Amino acid sequence: MQPILARLQALQDQFLSAPSSESSVVIDSYRLLHGRGKTVAGLEFVCIDFFQPLLLLTCYQEPPAHWLDEFLQQATPLLSPHIHAVLVQHRYIAGAPAEVIWGQLPEKIYARRGELQFVLHPGQQQNTGFFLDMEPGRRWLKQQAADKRVLNLFAYTCAFSVVAIAAGAEKVVNVDMSSRALQIGRDNHMLNQLNKKSSEFLAENILKSWGRIKKRGPYDIVILDPPSYQPGSFVAQKDYARLVRRLPELMPQGGLVLACLNAPELTTEFLIDVFSHECPTGTYEERLVPSADFPDVNPEQQLKLLVFRVPPVAV
Repeated sequence: MQPILARLQALQDQFLSAPSSESSVVIDSYRLLHGRGKTVAGLEFVCIDFFQPLLLLTCYQEPPAHWLDEFLQQATPLLSPHIHAVLVQHRYIAGAPAEVIWGQLPEKIYARRGELQFVLHPGQQQNTGFFLDMEPGRRWLKQQAADKRVLNLFAYTCAFSVVAIAAGAEKVVNVDMSSRALQIGRDNHMLNQLNKKSSEFLAENILKSWGRIKKRGPYDIVILDPPSYQPGSFVAQKDYARLVRRLPELMPQGGLVLACLNAPELTTEFLIDVFSHECPTGTYEERLVPSADFPDVNPEQQLKLLVFRVPPVAV
């Protein structure tokens, strides 16, 4: 329990160290504890995220007997006044049910990233709507996006798009099978008061819609962020190649690709080999350093964010 209490104390210290003139301190969302990385003995079953003013505990295995009660007993003095609710999601149970075990869940909750906010629906579905471990990719895109045309494949709730447009992207085309996720993406753009003309949302099966996607190009940057294993939709081991071989026709003038892979069983070399076979003119540039909030005893099990450069198509 001590590592969690220490992190909660550090969070309280962040609030207390803010200038007294600031009436409302806002802290970016982040992961307090990444138990799944197996770097903290005895806490491998739980991850803890802070979305001001919510503390979200995601349990991937059933907690030890009385563990949640002991957590609340020891952590409660460190919760008020900046944390209003503690929500526990039981990911090991079908449907991933969630319950508020302390406080009262606010009506609206957002992930925060500097001046940007993102709509969250904690407890209503398995994922909150914002992936904290993707922050290195968002930082990279912020540096690259100005005046660029960006294709965001498997866009989900379009966080990449929000970051890109806020950074001055000319256009972002967001593509995802889920109309509901894209609607939340639209809400995220409206929430951040972004130019409506700079973003487009396509509810399409990506592997069957290349003509419609290509028509809205050409693109300077392509984000590939597919699910790792979703039978009937996308299975990375066989379907990633189908994405990569399309890159030259999507970006005939060349550009950068951010290839994301959240599959512990697949290595960095898997992605590099896919590009080598399916887009042999492309070059591997770097693997972005994973977020420090998501340490792992095995770096190859962390989220992989690889940057490739695709040259202009020879005429």
